[in-house]
Amino acid sequence: MADNMLGLKRSCYCGEVLTAGETVTVGGYVDTVRNKGGIIFIVLRDRTGVVQLTFNETTDKEIFEKAASCRSEYVLMAKGVVRERESVNDKIATGHVEIFVDDLRILAKAQTPPFEIVDNSNTNEELRLKYRYLDLRRRPLMNNIITRSKVAKSARDYFYENGFIEIETPMMIKSTPEGARDYLVPSRVHPGSFYALPQSPQIYKQLLMISGFDRYIQLARCFRDEDLRADRQPEFTQIDMEMSFVDVEDILQIAEGLISRLFKDVLDKEIPMPIPRMTYNEAMSRFGSDKPDTRFGMEINDITDLVKDCGFGVFTSAIEAGGSVRAIVAKNAASKLTRKEIDKLTEYVRGIGAKGLAFIRWADETPNCSFAKFMKEGEVDAILSRLGAEKGDVVLFGADKNSAVLSTLGALRLKVAKQLDIIPEGQFNFLWITQFPFFEWNEETQHWDAMHHPFTMPMDECLQYLDTAPEKVYAKAYDLVLNGTELSSGSIRITDYELQQKMFEALGLSAEEIEAKFGFLVEAYKYGAAPHGGMGIGLDRLAMIMCGADSLKDVTAFPKVQNASELMSDCPTRVDTESLDILGIELKPEIIAEDKADEE
Repeated sequence: MADNMLGLKRSCYCGEVLTAGETVTVGGYVDTVRNKGGIIFIVLRDRTGVVQLTFNETTDKEIFEKAASCRSEYVLMAKGVVRERESVNDKIATGHVEIFVDDLRILAKAQTPPFEIVDNSNTNEELRLKYRYLDLRRRPLMNNIITRSKVAKSARDYFYENGFIEIETPMMIKSTPEGARDYLVPSRVHPGSFYALPQSPQIYKQLLMISGFDRYIQLARCFRDEDLRADRQPEFTQIDMEMSFVDVEDILQIAEGLISRLFKDVLDKEIPMPIPRMTYNEAMSRFGSDKPDTRFGMEINDITDLVKDCGFGVFTSAIEAGGSVRAIVAKNAASKLTRKEIDKLTEYVRGIGAKGLAFIRWADETPNCSFAKFMKEGEVDAILSRLGAEKGDVVLFGADKNSAVLSTLGALRLKVAKQLDIIPEGQFNFLWITQFPFFEWNEETQHWDAMHHPFTMPMDECLQYLDTAPEKVYAKAYDLVLNGTELSSGSIRITDYELQQKMFEALGLSAEEIEAKFGFLVEAYKYGAAPHGGMGIGLDRLAMIMCGADSLKDVTAFPKVQNASELMSDCPTRVDTESLDILGIELKPEIIAEDKADEE
């Protein structure tokens, strides 16, 4: 039977035991046990660190025997006097002291864990996620979760100090189009009707601005039914804000203050301010991405003018079709990017939609150019000169429609940088991307789609082009990017009733669709709306980068895996027929048949 805590109360955490001569009481999990016969050492672990418990021949016999029975992950409370250690461990904060125990309680015994709970676990992720509560005992994960908590607290403190009001918005809302699929919640009271879990609090925070709450903040839970990847979970948290009587500059200034505060509070790191800015068009032209990683160079160069009259048909045909020829230079890469490796890169770009990959590899005295036989004398040299390429470099070329060649070289740039290991660690490069196109052309539907949600305000000088030249319309929208990861999207919102109607119509929405999806918001505009805008910063993504983690799973206590299931609780699961009947839901016959087959 387990001991009780009667008469003992924890006086400090394990990682806080620093001063010899004090009597302390600690509680935690057994990390390791070393039984030397006449002396026993137990390393006790809690969320702050570890401390060594010591027992010897002068220890009460019952306490000594109890210590001898302890195993990994037992839950203990121990009371004793702190003393200097004979053998100092400089690797831990408490390595110069130990607790000589005079009272020990085994509060819970533990079975042998399914994997060893150590910092650098080699156990496969699936098993660790199945026993996530054990995985979370590992120091790196525990530290990540604690860092995430510090980010949340620092954010709240900052916004409270700047006059923001924290307001919770509903978790069950009307389904409105926001770019991803909704998670739907059936209504028992209204059979056949569904709530949606919010993809963002977008409409509600705009309504709060109309209500007169001019500075809103929320650490908002958001849900999106989309395919998962390393920086995406189906449920996530946004540091969500909205402000009235502001324009773009005001919002960027508040956001920069937040970033500065977070990095100082959590990492004690100064982030240079103001954050650099780049227009969407410049980012795409230089980096082939609207979320460029600027920690390294290898920028995209346009050489269309140099090769428009050359004899290489791949280049000239792309140019004649209205496209371009562009290149990236991998400096000092010839030794690593062998012909075999370049062939692999060619297959990679074909896999993402490119037709191929031309190259110049300058490993020897004479550059090896894959298209040299099509070029006139001096043309290859002119290309190398324009690009600043030198002996030891590799130049990679793309030729296609502008959108295709830029996205291909943007992806290739990242892949080559990782392969060459030239992306610096521990560096935080923030970047604002501004002046996004308002519309993007959809080749499948042959229609202009909104690049952002339909409440985004066009730039004032672009309003004249709404009906005649959608490609010339740019938005008062901005993204915050960190090390190639999009942290935030935001915009100034449309508050003029007539302009909002015009935007809905420009997106091809009928009057019936507008009323069904956004009628309550459009109605609210009729009663006066202060100019406002805002943004939502991904707390999880920010914490992931601040922790140096590779995946959102490393900063999420109980994450989902790629198929959106949670391995520990085995959800989602089927529910009984009675529950479905109450909701008026009937499963498809093939699903019922599949369930029966599984039972058999």
